[in-house]
This record gives sequence, C-alpha cells and structure tokens, in this order.
Amino acid sequence: MRIVDAHEDIAWNGLTFGRDALRSAWETRRLEEGGQAPRVNGQCMVGLPEWLEGGVVLVVASLFAAPAHRALGEWDRQVYADAEEAHQRILAQLDHIRCLAGRSERIDLVGSRADLEGVLASWEGERPRVGLLPLMEGADAIRQPAEVEEWYRRGVRLVSLSWAARSRYAGGNGEPGPLTDAGRELLAAMADVGMILDLSHLAEAAFWEAVDRYEGRLAVTHANPRALVPGERQLSDPMIRAVAARDGVIGIVPFNRFLRSGWSPSDGKAAVPLHDVAAAIDHVCQVMGDAAHVGLGSDFDGGFGAESTPDGIETVADLRKLAEPLAEQGYGEDEVAAIMGENWLRLFRAALPD
Repeated sequence: MRIVDAHEDIAWNGLTFGRDALRSAWETRRLEEGGQAPRVNGQCMVGLPEWLEGGVVLVVASLFAAPAHRALGEWDRQVYADAEEAHQRILAQLDHIRCLAGRSERIDLVGSRADLEGVLASWEGERPRVGLLPLMEGADAIRQPAEVEEWYRRGVRLVSLSWAARSRYAGGNGEPGPLTDAGRELLAAMADVGMILDLSHLAEAAFWEAVDRYEGRLAVTHANPRALVPGERQLSDPMIRAVAARDGVIGIVPFNRFLRSGWSPSDGKAAVPLHDVAAAIDHVCQVMGDAAHVGLGSDFDGGFGAESTPDGIETVADLRKLAEPLAEQGYGEDEVAAIMGENWLRLFRAALPD
C-alpha cells in the first residue's frame, strides 16, 4: 500500500532545531533527550528510515515561517518582519529540502509527473526512494504576484495564501479577513503557471472567495472536520463539499486536539484511539458521498509530537496502521488504498507538469 503524507514540516524543523530528516526519528529523540526541541515542539516523528519502513512514497514538504508578531516562542528564529525577510526564510528552507535530496540517493525532489512516476517505480525494486514535493505554507515570501513563476521554476508546486496569521494576501484562521486585492492577483498568477492552491488555514471569507475565484487545482493538505472538533481551523461540511466538487483532496491530521474536542496532554495518548482518525476520515467521506477526496496530511513535527498523536502512532511509519480501523469501518481494499495515498497521487498526476 502506497502512503502519501500531504504535510510535514521538515525544513522548519531542520533549520529551527537541527533535526536531520535523513536520520531515524528514534535517533533524533535520543539525541534531543532533555533538550529544548521535544519540550517546545514534541517528540520527533519523522525520518527517512521511518518513511521507508512505513511505505511513505511521497511527502509534501512544507516551507513555513511565522510573521514576527506570531512567533511560536522566544526560541523561534524562523520568523519574518516583512516580505523581504519572508522571502529569505523560505528560500533557505527550499535550499534545505534540496540539500536533503543531494545528500541521499533515497530522496528525490518531485516537480513533474515524470519525477513522481520515477519515485513510484522505485518501490517495485530493492532501493525504493521517497519523493519530496515542496509546498509554501503562507504566501508572504512571494513579494509580488509576478514572482509566482520564479517560485514555480524553483520547484514549489503548492501554495497556501496564509497561515493562522493574516498575510498580505488573505485572512488566516487566527486573524480573519477576506482575500486582498493582491491576493486576487496572486490567484490569477498561480493559475497561469499551474500551482495547486492549498486552502489550509484560510479564514472562512477568504476560503469561499478563493474557491469561487481560483481556476486551477485546489486541495486542503491538513485539516479535519469542524463537525467533530469545532473551530475556525477546521472545515465545515459545506467547505468539505466544495473541495470535493472541485475534485480536491483533504488531508486528515492525526493530532489529538483535532480529533477529540477538549483533549489535553494530561489525558494521554490512550484517550484517543486510532478509530478516532478513521472516524474523522469517515465523516469527510459521508459528507462527500465517496472516499475519493480524502487522504492523510499528518502535520507531524509541526508544533506537536508523538505525545499528542493517537494511541499506536509513534512515528510516521505508523500511518500504515490506519488501514485496519478503516477496514473495520467497512471500507473496501480499494477505498482504503485511495485514502492512504492513491487520492493524492491522482491529484498530483493531474496537476504536475509533464
């Protein structure tokens, strides 16, 4: 079974904490024991050995920096004060992703359909490779809409307009607002080059205008249903239906706060079983009417770690365990395969250039 994880914060972790994604997550935990990283960002869950062990064929690698007024803590150095600084931060993170691919023959950057097919074919041999597909999470690094083409040439294939904070282009889930005039120009430029629009983190007003206005492919790399855990960070049922109507895919996040309302670390992992992830996926499928528009978007190491994921999930390798509760929910073999990775692969095959 091929697994696609549509959201991991590899570059931010590498430049913030020195986490090397080529190293085992377990080795990173050992090296970080008693240090700052697990205290502020949780126990590491991501590493190349775990991708390979778990059958993770493709990872959407986020490029993320927070605006200075929304820094994640005094320790957060991946922040920016203006568009120029955002540009520099995201360029450095893209270079970090490139360096990972340069340091390992088991990592490929994916920018085209041929790249993707090459990665998938490698899993039929003895030396499978993992593909990394760059996503810009929050668009402030694009100093003006005309730069979209330049970012596309550099390998970025997905862009989200904002994060929790409002960007120059759109309101975010923590600072609401509509699209700005610059945001409308940005969407037109993204459609022209074939970028995938990631609707994650958008404020509701901006979400609806973006869906109505954007002419290209769209997706939600990491968000859960609002019906199960209320909040602006999640998707309402009408939002879910709108994504399906555009043949988009929604990545479900195995984060306990997104799966069970009121969960806190004092409740422990055991309070959230794997079936809660299957329930979130099932809700999306029921709203959409099929299993063709939902997948996984773990957001692993993106502000939480293994201590905040469901019972049974310690590293990214454990995503494969979700197949069993999905089958127990009544999903057939082909539907489970679609949810675990094939839905994302369908979207990327359609959206990536030849």
